[in-house]
Amino acid sequence: MNDTQARILDGKATAKAVRADVAASVAALVATGAKPPGLTVVLVGEDPASQVYVRNKDRAATEAGFVVDTVRLPADVPQAELEAVVEGLNANDDVHGVLVQLPLPKGLDADRVIDRLDPDKDVDGLSPRSVANWTLGRPGHRPCTPAGCIEILERHDLPLEGQHVVIVGRSMLVGKPLATLALARNATVTVCHSRTRDLAGVCRAADVIVAAVGVPKLVKGDWVKPGAAVLDVGINRGEDGKLVGDVDFAAASEVAGAITPVPGGIGPMTIAMLLSNTFQAAARAQGQDPDAL
Repeated sequence: MNDTQARILDGKATAKAVRADVAASVAALVATGAKPPGLTVVLVGEDPASQVYVRNKDRAATEAGFVVDTVRLPADVPQAELEAVVEGLNANDDVHGVLVQLPLPKGLDADRVIDRLDPDKDVDGLSPRSVANWTLGRPGHRPCTPAGCIEILERHDLPLEGQHVVIVGRSMLVGKPLATLALARNATVTVCHSRTRDLAGVCRAADVIVAAVGVPKLVKGDWVKPGAAVLDVGINRGEDGKLVGDVDFAAASEVAGAITPVPGGIGPMTIAMLLSNTFQAAARAQGQDPDAL
């Protein structure tokens, strides 16, 4: 066991640094005479969690110098009308990033809507062509939460090369894309799920554990190899109403070398990477190299 507590990977502070970098790049883009990044969020229905998340995105994007808009549609909007809204945004040159807030209300086919997104504007990295791009290692938008996991590790000098990364969860939002991004950085990756035998034993072999399955405090302290890095992507509401992650934070932090808290860990990084993706989309759409700004 470590002699000291794990280093806390502060997602709020790290995301603030990413957002500051994006804001500086936006200023440089606008100084060339280009339009500022335009981000439009499509929000269907009145889901309270989605409402809060969209407000946070709007505020962060506005602070970074974006032009932000939210298209609000009723929960009973026809599928065809929703798809027409997305296609209209695809054709709007002032809009560089389009984000369809998920989950959609019952009765709407999210896959069909995402399929309509222009991959160049798909700043969530979820459309079929976006998936093909990140799977094949081609240029394009990477999903924001997995990209946030990579970013927080890199900004805390925790490179993945040569590391054994164990990802608990195989969703298209986190597990599968993160496995691909980690492989691209020369990590050895194991993806676990509900059928994995001896999950605790697999986790104990990890240099990096990423918990993204939606089960409160699933990963116990004795599942963590001393000195390992632990990224907790889970956001669950405990019996006392407080947010808890997929990791038993108190126990794991006694063993891990580094760990993200919940809240204040990976969550803020997701929005920061959304802004980064949207800036890159805006720069490329206007003939600029985002890496040069």
